[in-house]
Amino acid sequence: MAAGARPGQGDPAKGPDRSADPAVEPAADSAAGPPDGPAVGPADGSAVGPADGPAVGPMGGAPVGPVGGAPDPDTPVDEQAPDGGGKKAARKQRPFWKELPLLIVVALVLALLIKTFLVQAFSIPSDSMQNTLQRGDRVLVDKLTPWFGSEPERGEVVVFHDPDNWLAGEPTPESNVVQDFLSFIGLMPSSKEKDLIKRTIAVGGDTVECAKGGPVKVNGKALDEPYIFPGNTACDDKPFGPFKVPEGKIWVMGDHRQNSLDSRYHTDEATKGFVPVEDVVGRAVVVAWPINRWATLPVPDTFDQPGISAAAGLAPGAVGIAGALPLVLWRRRRLTGGRTAG
Repeated sequence: MAAGARPGQGDPAKGPDRSADPAVEPAADSAAGPPDGPAVGPADGSAVGPADGPAVGPMGGAPVGPVGGAPDPDTPVDEQAPDGGGKKAARKQRPFWKELPLLIVVALVLALLIKTFLVQAFSIPSDSMQNTLQRGDRVLVDKLTPWFGSEPERGEVVVFHDPDNWLAGEPTPESNVVQDFLSFIGLMPSSKEKDLIKRTIAVGGDTVECAKGGPVKVNGKALDEPYIFPGNTACDDKPFGPFKVPEGKIWVMGDHRQNSLDSRYHTDEATKGFVPVEDVVGRAVVVAWPINRWATLPVPDTFDQPGISAAAGLAPGAVGIAGALPLVLWRRRRLTGGRTAG
């Protein structure tokens, strides 16, 4: 007989032994309808549905139909979930114009953090670093590594604050509100700060010198300087040295030697031509603008030649002494202990 047949019309269909079904309690032999639904069916366990409602199958399973069953794919989402779940899933996103102020604030905060701790853009205002850098170039300066105690190394192009009025008399360009705002978030260099950009030639502990007609020497090693502006000499316009660079200071020079008021021109001042490491903003690592000028700023190979580092020349001896000292002390203690025991 078909499932859902009404009682009194033919023999009722007998259901299976429901006591063997683990999903059904053994004591339940008949299926009860809803509180206001139809009466309990025959004692053999077959459920009887209402006359105009969905019928319950003879196997004791779940009712067939939208109530309690799988959602109908042809039914809208909002109608499938009367408890509001569908409405939450179909909730519309906020308009973009309402989220735009938050996005702007987040972008400004990130830009400010990047400028403060990671990188900052600087504009090249002069020709003192030609041809490595041209007037109007924009360079990105690494400000992260100094936070971890890193100090400038020989050959690096660095940006530093004016150590002792090196830029005295240089005009300060006027800026507008937009430029001030862009410089505050790091998208433009500040027109109020007087910073310089030069190449680090010698660091603390080095001896640097240059005689007229000769090359620059660091710790007695002559530098081959292919980055010098074509037609310039190493220092014919201003010979110097030899000078011992104090610890915590650096000696800087421009690549356009005959157009750079660098360390050579400030030896009679309070700084003696040296730049304090604490005044160094960071290392210029890349020319970012204009696009056709994009280039990295690596350390030239001339600064990697053997023997140029005075500290490196002492390092092997210092390491040898440090390694031999414990062995000598151990041997002396053993010999002393042996004589005492005898």
